[in-house]
Amino acid sequence: MRQYSADLTPPWKKSQPVPEVPADPGLVVEEPGTGFCGAVTGCEAGTVTLEDRFGKRRAFPMEPRGFLLEGRVVTLVRPSSGPARPTRTASGSVAVPGARARVARAGRIYVEGRHDAELVEKVWGDDLRIEGVVVEYLEGVDDLPSIVAEFAPGPDARLGVLVDHLVPGSKEWRIAQDVTSEHALVVGHPYIDVWEAVKPASVGIEAWPRVPRGQDWKTGVCRALGWPSENTGAVWQAILARVGSYKDLEPELLGSVERLIDHVTAP
Repeated sequence: MRQYSADLTPPWKKSQPVPEVPADPGLVVEEPGTGFCGAVTGCEAGTVTLEDRFGKRRAFPMEPRGFLLEGRVVTLVRPSSGPARPTRTASGSVAVPGARARVARAGRIYVEGRHDAELVEKVWGDDLRIEGVVVEYLEGVDDLPSIVAEFAPGPDARLGVLVDHLVPGSKEWRIAQDVTSEHALVVGHPYIDVWEAVKPASVGIEAWPRVPRGQDWKTGVCRALGWPSENTGAVWQAILARVGSYKDLEPELLGSVERLIDHVTAP
């Protein structure tokens, strides 16, 4: 009688030729045995350390055929000594090296002010250029109904608007309700100003201070933290310099911007 032996080797570890991929920092792979997916943060002593999008880190042995890269089995090897090319944009999207900016769409994303626009550009700029999406700022939302009417959103010219302090019952919320339609999406975050959407730890503070109503919020924050209140623009540039990627931003802002990009680029 023929003898059969069970092959208990996982499919992704069976002896088949697979590409060797340098474990460059930022490379996003999955360890299929555990399902853990994250970006490479370092290699040492035959192991690779991955960090997922929630900041959790785990180390795995760099075994042959030990990882999945975009669904394909690969063998991770130590990176070369040359400069690594980033595999992720600041927003966490897959980087496309050498990609050319797309011709601007008719659709637009509007944000309330210059600081909002600068933050969106820093984190999502690469994604927006590839998609051909232009971001403009409004300097407030009081005139949003007339601006939307003049823009005349349609299937080929979708409009997305990011609003500060968009909470039920607020002035901003009522305006958003009035202008939202099939082709005009208004979303926001609960923070009084986009400064608050930057995680406090990223700028070296325990929390954003509370500012009494009736005071200018940025000025009040600067005074409470001992920052120069006479030049809030310079303070913002210092805050912006501490933002390296989406990991430095609060989830409420991340989700809203991603929704706007999806809306404006929808077929």
